[in-house]
Amino acid sequence: MIGVAEWKERVESEKCYDLVSEMLERIERSRLNAYITVIENEALRKAEEYDKGELKGKLAGIPVAIKDNITTKGIRTTCASRILHDYVPPFDAHVVERLKAEGAIIIGKTNMDEFAMGTTTETSFFGVVRNPYDEDRVAGGSSGGSGAVVAGEEAVMSLGSDTGGSIRCPASFCGVYGLKPTYGLVSRYGLIPYANSLEQIGPMASSVEDLALLLEVIAGKDARDSTNAGRSFEFKGQTEKKFKIGVVKEMGGNDEVMGRFSEVLEMLNGLTDGEVVEVSMPSFRYALAAYYVIAMSEASSNLARYDGVRYGLASELDSWSRYFSKVRAEGFGEEVKRRIMLGSYALSAGYYGKYYLKALKVRTLVRRDFQKAFSQVDVLISPTMPSLPFRIGELADPLTMYKADVNTVAINLAGIPALSMPAGFVKGLPVGLQIMGDYFSENTILNFALMLEKRFSETGLIED
Repeated sequence: MIGVAEWKERVESEKCYDLVSEMLERIERSRLNAYITVIENEALRKAEEYDKGELKGKLAGIPVAIKDNITTKGIRTTCASRILHDYVPPFDAHVVERLKAEGAIIIGKTNMDEFAMGTTTETSFFGVVRNPYDEDRVAGGSSGGSGAVVAGEEAVMSLGSDTGGSIRCPASFCGVYGLKPTYGLVSRYGLIPYANSLEQIGPMASSVEDLALLLEVIAGKDARDSTNAGRSFEFKGQTEKKFKIGVVKEMGGNDEVMGRFSEVLEMLNGLTDGEVVEVSMPSFRYALAAYYVIAMSEASSNLARYDGVRYGLASELDSWSRYFSKVRAEGFGEEVKRRIMLGSYALSAGYYGKYYLKALKVRTLVRRDFQKAFSQVDVLISPTMPSLPFRIGELADPLTMYKADVNTVAINLAGIPALSMPAGFVKGLPVGLQIMGDYFSENTILNFALMLEKRFSETGLIED
């Protein structure tokens, strides 16, 4: 993987134009299928500007990839769906504006699960993203392309979105760093919505410092997003702080994942002199079900706009009901249709109280459990994903895919920040460690990850 420091070092001895050209050639040869749209001409033009000294900012000359549900002015944005196959937005998302203002080179739009609904990118209209460590396996989802481009050296950094683990899952499966910020820290203006109350845009990178740098750029005030907290972020790195660590009892994994997690725990116990404690969160037994009821309900409402008139495919004019049905039947994939139908059912008369209202009550319980935990510890940890990356086609039914999100969805219900960092390999495949913190405690979890990153490097614990 190529980090920001290494890229800048190489640019000092070579032209940015040549390095970007090499990266574009690598993308052209790649079998990962991580990009939907590559912005070749514009990327090369920006690289020329950098070589002439015309590009300034924190990310000047750094190639950054953007998930394809984040709008980019004049550049196709598809959400990996047939229904938006040719959609070209007339405006930039807030985060894209921030990237451009800091001199980033936007190199392309990354592949993803259709409308961010999935854990493997197998729901993408443009085909599955392959894992850089084993091309017969998935890269995770829904931000699979954003994880794969960092691991596969097809970008230096990337942006993803996280509704129930969609940044942290591919970070775990691809062996990179990915952060879901506190809800409201990063503006969602320009993020094509799936589930508004759950999703956040976040950074993916090859190190803690790069992750923090990208978060500094994209966080901040934006009046166009009513959920925006109006807070900026500045990373204050320190690796000597002592942390009280909670291990979430209800978040686990299979034997392969837990074996690696136990090695990390053993190292932490040696470092912290007994400051590692087990924490129980009783509400988590209901969190997965509550998450999917809320997410699907919000999706059924958000995706109503794709009717062939306001957005979506055009078809032969017929009666309104037949036209509406035909456009959506042809434009949406099976998983998106499934979630729309289940969400509509949960919100329907007679079932709203039985499903959606109960799910909101569980959400409150999850928040309370987190608040209680963070009154005792600084960070919570768990495996990010309960298994190693799946083989392509391995998940035979939707329910199995939903269950794979068991360690990640509670974070989105509560709105707290969480990151996934590489924690080593099992059978040559990456395993991720999830670090959770209290609201707006990004500095705390990044510093904890920085301490671990340093210790992993010293001990060789994460080497394959």
